[in-house]
Amino acid sequence: MLSSARFLRVLVVGSLVATACAADADKVVFQFPEYDYKETSKNEITFREFESACDQRCAGFDGIERTRCVRECVSPSCYQEIYKFDELEEGEIDVRLNSFRACFMQRLHRNRG
Repeated sequence: MLSSARFLRVLVVGSLVATACAADADKVVFQFPEYDYKETSKNEITFREFESACDQRCAGFDGIERTRCVRECVSPSCYQEIYKFDELEEGEIDVRLNSFRACFMQRLHRNRG
C-alpha cells in the first residue's frame, strides 16, 4: 500500500504532466527558414558595417519600423525570405536574427566569390 506522502507526490507529478501535455497541445510552432550563423569577429564586423550604413539610411523611422527598414536594407532577399511572411512586431523577441545574419553572410560571399 502507498504511503500518504508517496500517493500525494504521484498525484502532483501526474497533474503536472497532464498540464504540460495540455499546454503542448495548444502551442503553435513558429517556423521560418533557418540558416546556421557562425559568430566570428569577421562576420560580426561585416554585418555591423552594413547595419550601420543602413541605420543611417533609415534615420527617418523609429522603433520597429526602423528595425524593419534596416533589415530590408541590409539584405532585401534575406528579409523577404525570413521576415516578409510574418513581419516583426513591436516588443517581439527576434528569434530570426541569427538566421537573417547567416543568410546575409551566405549571399554576400556568394556575390563576392
